Amino acid sequence: MNEPLTNAYYELLEEIQAVDFVLCELTLYLDTHPWDNEAVQQFNHHAHQSRQLKKQYEKQYGPLFQYGMSYSGYPWNWKEAPWPWQV
Repeated sequence: MNEPLTNAYYELLEEIQAVDFVLCELTLYLDTHPWDNEAVQQFNHHAHQSRQLKKQYEKQYGPLFQYGMSYSGYPWNWKEAPWPWQV
């Protein structure tokens, strides 16, 4: 990515991280409380939200995951930088 990163880039990346943190915490909770229907519903809601945010990120900024979990544009765009873990 040759253009400078905007505030929108960082805000979207931070939102993805926040939602994924909630998913991590809900996973730990549900490991010990598998019958908590409200928590399961919250997990599913946040899982959907996470997928939507990541889809939005990839549409705007390029691949987010490797090993077939994200599609590449043509030409191969994994060489574009910075990657999310570099910012």
